Amino acid sequence: MVALKAENEKLLSKIDFLNGQLAWFQKQLFGQRSEKIIESIGSEEQLVLLGFDNLPKKEVINSKIIPAHIRTKYKKDSNKLSFPENLPIERIILDLKEEEKLCPETGKPLEKIGEDVHQKLAHRPGSYYIKEIIRPKYAAPKNTENGVVAAALPDSLLHKCKADESLLADILVKKFADHLPLFRQSEILLREGICLSRQLLSKWVIRCGVALKPLYDEMSRLVLSSNNVFADEVPVDMLKPGKGKVQQAYMWVLVGGKESNPAYRVYNFRTDRCHKNAEKLLKGYHGVLHSDKYGAYEKLACQKQFIWCPCWVHIRRKFIEAESGDLKFRNEILRKIKYLFMFERVAWNRSEEERLKIRQEKEIPIIDEIIDLVKNMLIENKALPRSKFKEALGYFFSLIPYLKNYTQHAYARMDNNVAERAVRPLAIGRKNWLFLGNEEGGDAAAVILSLVQTCRSLKINPREYLEDVMCRIMSHNFQKLDELLPDKWVKA
Repeated sequence: MVALKAENEKLLSKIDFLNGQLAWFQKQLFGQRSEKIIESIGSEEQLVLLGFDNLPKKEVINSKIIPAHIRTKYKKDSNKLSFPENLPIERIILDLKEEEKLCPETGKPLEKIGEDVHQKLAHRPGSYYIKEIIRPKYAAPKNTENGVVAAALPDSLLHKCKADESLLADILVKKFADHLPLFRQSEILLREGICLSRQLLSKWVIRCGVALKPLYDEMSRLVLSSNNVFADEVPVDMLKPGKGKVQQAYMWVLVGGKESNPAYRVYNFRTDRCHKNAEKLLKGYHGVLHSDKYGAYEKLACQKQFIWCPCWVHIRRKFIEAESGDLKFRNEILRKIKYLFMFERVAWNRSEEERLKIRQEKEIPIIDEIIDLVKNMLIENKALPRSKFKEALGYFFSLIPYLKNYTQHAYARMDNNVAERAVRPLAIGRKNWLFLGNEEGGDAAAVILSLVQTCRSLKINPREYLEDVMCRIMSHNFQKLDELLPDKWVKA
């Protein structure tokens, strides 16, 4: 009987585990992907209950009361078309015929009283031209020993390259900002009558990455000296020797700065996800690090190399996925985590001193409550060993020593969303260009991605930036390379 009872409990546990897996798969296929939790009481009402009722509200244009609820209308500017004033204007005059300019009754000419003007944004295929540099040569007719003299050529990023910096900048931005693969660019150029192979484009991209690496190294140094770094990594495919074979590599990203959304984004290409890569990237760094619960970061945090702030968004996601456990307990945890994020939203609208005060007085007590709830649940041992509910509890419990670290530093955040947003363009891009050709191409991609995505985060046109910097970097003072970084460049 004892053996049958034990076997029965084992089978019931397995059934619950499989039911949890089935529910998770069904949600991935048919359920909503958003992690937003909708409750009967609104966020603004909750802020009033928490004592923060003076937050700025959206501007309400008008509201119409209809049965059961109020429908509110807001300003919508997304449907408006805007364009810069300096766009060239091509005028097309549609005039009447001469006989139509006569009055049909008197036969006298009609007088012009004004014009109707309609403007439309039009497009013409991108134009290309040949930049012809003419240098007159001079020589003394009676003294041939002095040779021939001519003006020096301007500096060029790629020596003896037939491509101007404007074309190189356009190619780089189309691939690393617009996610347009090189073979598509080659086909587009061919439609314009320009024959440019994908292989040659690839060589140019790699050479540009090598030439721009000094800027990349300077940016990496500034990120690691900022004392506030966000880290993440995303898999990318790399072509292996042999037809049609690829291997998984990784692109790591470090985002640094004391702002709420730091500008510098530094990408690093690695062929694997070994812990040694994280150790190498963060070597000598002793500030605040935000990341998910990857073992490499946890290992360095245990060694006290830096102040680790694990991501609360990942913690929340674990409990959202735990639908097979104690739902009342799960909802209570999610509710308290929601309050933490609400307080954070308020804190980031205040000064640094007020932000720390809110965290110490409001958020730390909530974190202590969550810790006590999780510990009691683990002591009671009500969670199935292999369930997602038990996984969420274990995930949270292992992070307890680090959960309050963000409350000690005004510039720290309780999430790693800055790095998550930084890898999103790469996740979109790899669906288009599919894979990197080799390690050399991966390193070049990391350099160019860092400059292009940093420009985008600063609202800078990356094409204008790259074209200008590529024309100047070769003659620029090496000790003042930081002047060519995107944030300094736009100020200058």
